[in-house]
Amino acid sequence: MSMSLESPARATRSAHGDGFAVPPLRVLTLLLLFNAAAVYESIHLTSLADADVWWHLRTGIWILQNHAVPHSGVFSQYPALPWTAGSWGYDGLLAAAYKLFGLRAVPLSLMVLEVTLAVSAFVLAGGRRRHFCLAVILAIAAQYAFLHVRPLPNLGSLVLFSVELALLFQSRRTGSVRALLWLPLLFVLWTNFDIQFVYGLYVLGLFFVSAFTAEICRRRGLAWTSDAPTLPMGVIAAVAAVSAVATLLSPYTYHVYEAAIKNATPVAYVAQHHAMNFRHPQHYVLLLLAMAAFLTLGRQRSRDLFKITLMIASAMVSFRMQCDAGFLALASVAVIGDAFAIDKSETEQEAGAHLGKWESLAAAGLLFVVTAAAAYRIPSGSQALLKKIGESFPVQASDYIRANQLPNPLFNEYQWGGFLTWYLPGYPVAIDGRRDLYGEDINLRYFQVTSAEIPLNADPDFANAQTILLPANSLMAEALATIPDFKVVYRDALATVLVRQN
Repeated sequence: MSMSLESPARATRSAHGDGFAVPPLRVLTLLLLFNAAAVYESIHLTSLADADVWWHLRTGIWILQNHAVPHSGVFSQYPALPWTAGSWGYDGLLAAAYKLFGLRAVPLSLMVLEVTLAVSAFVLAGGRRRHFCLAVILAIAAQYAFLHVRPLPNLGSLVLFSVELALLFQSRRTGSVRALLWLPLLFVLWTNFDIQFVYGLYVLGLFFVSAFTAEICRRRGLAWTSDAPTLPMGVIAAVAAVSAVATLLSPYTYHVYEAAIKNATPVAYVAQHHAMNFRHPQHYVLLLLAMAAFLTLGRQRSRDLFKITLMIASAMVSFRMQCDAGFLALASVAVIGDAFAIDKSETEQEAGAHLGKWESLAAAGLLFVVTAAAAYRIPSGSQALLKKIGESFPVQASDYIRANQLPNPLFNEYQWGGFLTWYLPGYPVAIDGRRDLYGEDINLRYFQVTSAEIPLNADPDFANAQTILLPANSLMAEALATIPDFKVVYRDALATVLVRQN
């Protein structure tokens, strides 16, 4: 009798969307969820104030012009130093968008990444299944935790990381390895887009080790509890091996690992590389997400080695450096969303069919809102955008240097180096945000000389500099203005330009 009643019930769920109509309010919720960050960017243009997006743009322009990737310190006063542009794929795409849209490409690229990341977080939280409200709450919390993630290639890495987690968790829920077969292609894209692919490869390694450990325990009759069906170890091993080889399909081959290791090391002089200090509300939201994920595992009495190690590894990475906070947020969302997964008796195809209608409406509305925001909020003229950029970077001072052909070499402010590589290409910078290019010695020496910890002439970059570009309110600029060897030739509210007299 129970079997005869179950089939009509399932048919009713398929016909009526699990008893859950799709009202306009739900579509509006999705539009706000997917577009809130993008609309905010179209109004405030925060991406134009980022210090590193400009050297990414300059690198992409160089790639398009030379039809090659750089292998040395282009745009800097250290052209002989080796350099790996680990995010050359992102840089090239950004430069291509710049050729089409001009300066609008910078905020537009961030908007696209933010929308894609919002959709990824929602789907990862189970939004395609029957837990709409939970998925919305988790996606909102994850997006709020992303606020301290900079508008750089690592946002793309978070999107690809969410895709990887979705594939891994889907294979575990269904007991099918079909989803895993997409991973090598994913890593080919990822390794050419951003060096943070190493985090994804590490998670794949955890997946393989946990599956191998669970299989050994089962064969030896040891107590082991896991909600995941048994997957063929041979296929998992092959996918992991092919994915590892796929990361070498890059113009830099194994050198991308060297760049990844250099950039994964935290440094004191980069704020985004500081550990969580819990002086921002986003840090507490991230902590609550992680606690909720661990609580979910505890309430399930789970001994799932993959989920446990995933959460531990993500917490270690994210709490160690603020710029990696998104990895813990997405891992937490995936673990919580998987706990409320569909019944094993219901297929993924049936679950997706429930929500096909509102997915179409949301996608159409998403496209409309993003296009409207880009068209009406982002200024179309370059002068208006340069004025906005001038609030954070020395646009007018750079114009003065170029117009008066002030002499090289240039000594510049650290945060302005990336902007100068793009806006003042005729003046190789003394330093910028590519710390893997300059190395710890050059970076440390720069900050020591600008903070008066060592004599000025102890830094060869400053000793050889003929033009100095510094913030107007900096102690170094004020001190140099009192020395007879230097003359202030330009000053505005943002920047001071000095020229060496001798």
